[in-house]
Amino acid sequence: MTGKNLDHRTVADSRRDFLKVSGVALACTAFLPELLSSQPNPAAAQDTGVPRFELDEASIATLQLGLKSGEYTSKKLVEMYLSRIEAIDRHGPSLNAVIEINPDAAAIADQVDAERKAKGPRGPLHGIPVLIKDNIATADKMQTTAGSLSLVGSIPPHDSAVAAKLRAAGAVILGKTNLSEWANLRSSHSTSGWSGRGGLTKNPYALDRNPSGSSSGSGTAVASNLCAVAVGSETDGSIVSPSNNCGLVGIKPTVGLIARTGIIPISHTQDTAGPMTRTVADAAALLSILTGVDGRDPATAAATGHIEPDYTKFLDKDGLRGARIGVVRKYAGFNTDVDSLFDEAIGAMKHAGAEIIDPAEIPTIGKFDDAELLVLLYEFKDDLNRYLAWLGASTQVHTMKDVIEFNDDHRDQEMPYFGQDLMVQSEAKGPLTTPEYVKALDDCRRQSRTEGIDAVMDKFKLNALIAPTGGPAWTTDLLNGDHTVGGSSTLAAVAGYPNINVPMGFTFGMPVGISFFGRAWSEPTLIRLAYAYEQLTNARKPPSFLPVADLSLNSKK
Repeated sequence: MTGKNLDHRTVADSRRDFLKVSGVALACTAFLPELLSSQPNPAAAQDTGVPRFELDEASIATLQLGLKSGEYTSKKLVEMYLSRIEAIDRHGPSLNAVIEINPDAAAIADQVDAERKAKGPRGPLHGIPVLIKDNIATADKMQTTAGSLSLVGSIPPHDSAVAAKLRAAGAVILGKTNLSEWANLRSSHSTSGWSGRGGLTKNPYALDRNPSGSSSGSGTAVASNLCAVAVGSETDGSIVSPSNNCGLVGIKPTVGLIARTGIIPISHTQDTAGPMTRTVADAAALLSILTGVDGRDPATAAATGHIEPDYTKFLDKDGLRGARIGVVRKYAGFNTDVDSLFDEAIGAMKHAGAEIIDPAEIPTIGKFDDAELLVLLYEFKDDLNRYLAWLGASTQVHTMKDVIEFNDDHRDQEMPYFGQDLMVQSEAKGPLTTPEYVKALDDCRRQSRTEGIDAVMDKFKLNALIAPTGGPAWTTDLLNGDHTVGGSSTLAAVAGYPNINVPMGFTFGMPVGISFFGRAWSEPTLIRLAYAYEQLTNARKPPSFLPVADLSLNSKK
């Protein structure tokens, strides 16, 4: 769920750099990527051969209109998206975003079509094809592996809370998406979007570029119109960073707003699932059906009284007027084009009536990076061991130690490019009563919350904070691993507070985003601001599927 490499960079940069289809034979062969050409050829790149698609950029609302009118059925939508996956994910540019197709998708679509005809739709997600990340458990014919061959064949005792919510809403779970294996907390030199089971996912804007992680497949799939919407998960950066790199809206909600029951974990203090979509409206609609208190996830108890049944009611085109927004300048300055786009975004918000406080600096940024890593290492071992115990006898690995040994025994398949040093460090940690862990957790919460986001918002009476989400997508490098240049996910991630990425613009044809973040449970405010900004700028453009980034483009196109 993370996204980072742990050297001089922040944990979010590092986990995005470090933390930053069923069946082993198919996973290890058909999905392994071909090596990309390293020589840019802009003229050739323009003819990608990707066919036009009838459902390109189709929103939930558009699809529901088609279902209501009879232009589409849910089964027809499933068939169209499956054809799209076959054409450009399995073939064509071979994006490798979808790790597995749900063999029951067409049958489920038939069922929800019949229900619509007999009773009408259950809600806005009724009959809508959705992809979910391969760390979100489903008790069906699909795998749930976090991209690891060690979990192939394991059977969850029941659906995750997220999968159950989707089914209850009448959505069709179309399949599962590839990810950075173990949500990118296996190695400090990992390549985002690569897993032993799924191979390497490509960025649809330029195939030599990285989609970021760990929700890499969800990001590429939604950007490429392989589904209507998708669900990702984040510990630090794993929703907002792929959304940044793939030109999407991504909501990382307050920890506890969405139950984590049945999601392969890293950290019970930072993990959360969240929407990844092409528009803020779709993200709000998907968020509305994912939230809820779950007695199996103690973190959700704090959400009582904070859950909105319909987040789409906060979609307000005039939502920026009168808002007080703080600029976290410390998270800028890593790329001149991104800085220029960020300044243009600030100007647009001012023009729309927002009051901008620039800078609204947070002095604790960077002071808790080491503490965050300690917390994650301690919690990863404890939480993963609990998840594996939940799987029971259906899995061949029962502890993190077993996973490490499996990786050593299957080194050629699991560790051809990078190792598992972070897993080894995590396994060496003691229980969650260890004073080192207790102090690190206290430092993280205090410096990110009371001395961080809460303090600056109180000081300047702010509605939200903004920062560039990250830089443009880096070149995928399986030899050296990820090499991001900057990112702003860590503060909200460590605090467990909400964060929304919205497309901000392009540099050399590659998308970059802006993050709106704030206090716990402030999703309604952030959705209002993000939607108003989106409607004001309309920065998203569909991907071009270029073999390599076209550096002949003007930097802001």
